[in-house]
Amino acid sequence: MKKDRIFLRSDKQAGDFEFNAEVAEVFDDMLDRSVPFYLEQQTMIRSVIERMWIPGTKIYDLGCSTATTLIGLCRELPPSAHLVGYDNSPAMLERARRNIEANHFQKRIAVRHAELNGQLSGFPLQNAGVVTMCWTLMFIRPLRRDNVIRWIYDSLVDEGVLIVTEKILTNSGHMNRFFIDLYYEFKRQRGYSETEILRKREALENVLIPYRIEENLDLFRRNGFDIVETFFQWFNFAGFLCVKKPAAAAGTGDDRQFRVVKMASKPR
Repeated sequence: MKKDRIFLRSDKQAGDFEFNAEVAEVFDDMLDRSVPFYLEQQTMIRSVIERMWIPGTKIYDLGCSTATTLIGLCRELPPSAHLVGYDNSPAMLERARRNIEANHFQKRIAVRHAELNGQLSGFPLQNAGVVTMCWTLMFIRPLRRDNVIRWIYDSLVDEGVLIVTEKILTNSGHMNRFFIDLYYEFKRQRGYSETEILRKREALENVLIPYRIEENLDLFRRNGFDIVETFFQWFNFAGFLCVKKPAAAAGTGDDRQFRVVKMASKPR
């Protein structure tokens, strides 16, 4: 895994952050050193999907980058599980294909180009049982986010699951700065310099637009999801689990016949 030194180079031109070939080459290291509890979050996501994936349905990863999430799921799920990744970066998709081939999952994982800020009808989510969005929603323009979440909800089968991990804002500007300071300390501990932290922050300023937890919860609920919970939070990072109820159960307030309740108590 090549070390991320993109924002340390003196010849690095100022500009918005891009998921280009340079980033794709070091992206796995970038995630591991930039996302708090990255490996633990990946484990949590796999654990949830192992219990809640409906056999016969497909799993989609929106913003699949180098296919890390897809490959990890493929290792844990039975051979009948088929997974699809979408990403808008040709460089990321090329890296993903190489990783998939190296793990011999070509027959089970497909990755395709898609732009979530564009027309969604060009890449339908067919027979979707699970959709994941790992640090992807925050890169979608705010005016497009309702369309994307509604599209996912409408595409999911009954009792299908949406998992979202995101950067978040707090309700207090002072607390938000405090959490960000703690995050920057986290990055320093993982070897990033002050120069790298500053340059990346500037590059992401007009590209990454986070919401508060309440704004994310409302986004998911107003677009159809009855069950919405946070399953992870570390200062200004959070994970959300959203479940689509069967039509007969939606709005009744009665979860007793809902599959997720039975799955959650299933002995391992």
